[in-house]
Amino acid sequence: MRNWKGKVAVITGAGSGMGEAMAHRFAKAGMRIVVADIDLPAAERVSADIVATGGDAIPFKVDVCSEDNVQALADKAWDHFGSVDVLCNNAGVVPSGRYRPIWEFPLEDWKWSFDVNLMGVVHGMRSFIPRMIAQGTDGHVVTTASVAGVVSGAGSPVYSAAKTAAVRATEALYASLKDIGSPIGVTLLCPGLVNTNIYRSERNRPSELQPAAGVAEETPELKAIADNLYRSAISPETVAEMVFEAMEKRQFYLLTSDKFDHSIKLRSDALLSRTNPNFESLLELSKGDVDEQETA
Repeated sequence: MRNWKGKVAVITGAGSGMGEAMAHRFAKAGMRIVVADIDLPAAERVSADIVATGGDAIPFKVDVCSEDNVQALADKAWDHFGSVDVLCNNAGVVPSGRYRPIWEFPLEDWKWSFDVNLMGVVHGMRSFIPRMIAQGTDGHVVTTASVAGVVSGAGSPVYSAAKTAAVRATEALYASLKDIGSPIGVTLLCPGLVNTNIYRSERNRPSELQPAAGVAEETPELKAIADNLYRSAISPETVAEMVFEAMEKRQFYLLTSDKFDHSIKLRSDALLSRTNPNFESLLELSKGDVDEQETA
């Protein structure tokens, strides 16, 4: 068992969902927490909840799209706590209108998705990893990617493309740290369906990235299906416990469900056999993921 007491964890997207659950789980283990989120009141609420239960936490407003913002987050963490031992690049967004053909997504969707889902991870790595290495201490980095980054198909392409890139970047981080003999561990979190607010991301879309034709809406039929799926999805707290256990074991790949294994294998087999792929619907796979949880 690794000794987490007194360690410092910085978590982006910690004002709700999986980030909030990680913050509470890590605080329970005795860690000091920097609760970072673009929504400052949400970060302040989570931080206050941790302090109220005897923990140590501070809130910080951060837009992970901005390199300067993420550098300021790193400066604040080291100035206040003197070290950073755990970094969770967790902030993520999903542009609405997910089940359109790829050519119908406006450039504003692409830029917003990549700025948060990929560049937010890159900014975190660049601002934190060199200083964590310089500490010469044990540590851990968690990237929240998605199962959408390891399967493929027509659904949610701007989100999935950014998460696929985040997967590759995190694999490079793991390999690079191993190459230099660093004691810092890495976990690549690829959640399936989790009951969070990520599909209400539009509330945080920057004004300059509003599409000229307006934000696309899901069809009523798809919205009803999605709402039902997310009501039955696994909880953020369940995922946070999985993340903590993965950190304990220094586990790299962390998928929250095995429901997508067949789709991952189909894609890999097609690639290695040089045959045309037969992609399964992410929507149907997600439905199966929920059905499996309900009967477990």
